[in-house]
Amino acid sequence: MKVLVTGGAGYLGSVTATALEQAGHEPVILDSLLTGPRAFTTNRIFYEGDIADRRLVRQILAEHPEIAVTVHMAARASVPESVAHPAAYYRDNVAKSLDLFEELSDAGHPRVLFSSSAAVYAHSPSFEVDEGSPVAPGSPYARTKLMVEQILTDLAGAGLLRGVILRYFNPIGSDPQLRSGIHAAEPLHVLGQLIRTARGEQDEFVLTGTDLPTRDGTGLRDYVHAWDLARAHVRAVERFDALLASVGNEGAVVNIGTGTGVTVRELHAAVERVTGRRVPVREAPARPGDAIGAYANVDRARALLGWQAELSLDEAIASALAWAQRRMELLGGAPDARR
Repeated sequence: MKVLVTGGAGYLGSVTATALEQAGHEPVILDSLLTGPRAFTTNRIFYEGDIADRRLVRQILAEHPEIAVTVHMAARASVPESVAHPAAYYRDNVAKSLDLFEELSDAGHPRVLFSSSAAVYAHSPSFEVDEGSPVAPGSPYARTKLMVEQILTDLAGAGLLRGVILRYFNPIGSDPQLRSGIHAAEPLHVLGQLIRTARGEQDEFVLTGTDLPTRDGTGLRDYVHAWDLARAHVRAVERFDALLASVGNEGAVVNIGTGTGVTVRELHAAVERVTGRRVPVREAPARPGDAIGAYANVDRARALLGWQAELSLDEAIASALAWAQRRMELLGGAPDARR
């Protein structure tokens, strides 16, 4: 089937497009290239533009009427940036999503698979969260994700769309053949900083937050391989109608993670283990918007999608390391690698 992938030139969008292709589907990419590189759209149906460009969305749907599902992945996705520039996040992530949803509804393309985030969850004393756990987003970024979830759910309740929501935990790694991955030359996420330090591209890794209520005082995350995450999207696309039929047509929320929590200190040790190199660390206070963390209860993903993570933490780290070298070959070393 044809699948519209918004944000398909981004990190996870491009890996998901590859997984769709491998499963026999045809992705149609819509991306503004605000952050994603043009190189990730090579040999794919690609439209450069904004999800809020209603004329362009209508054109895409008219030229590809067989599009069966829209995978909505286009979004700004940096917690620190969202704290510093919240207006951009509410405009691009929330307001523009509503424009997209209205056009999809008007054109008779109601199936939407939305990429949300585990950042919406409230802190759980056990650290494990399921889809019914309380929500309390702690940053503008996380609040935009929950707002779009609510918009999609309300539109589905009104019979205007049909929505499936995937709440990602912490994606790392690239696709197995290193065709795409993290495109930023200086990634701000934890693993990216650890790898840059291991590769000698910076002097030290700054560990922010060491007095948190976790087993070693550092933030806890559920690190899921990007390829496993992409496979989850394929399953959700293929089982979209059956999934909704099993939970009710107004919408379904599914956690996508490994079901295991890893602290930042444990991730640091794993990077040293995989690379065989010492990674110097400097401790610092937690940043505004940083979450204590959680890991996924993945029972629903197993039951409804027939999916579970298959790749290990060490495999994900090795994939990220291999991609760091491949990225230089494909995109070069400039921070802005769009072309």
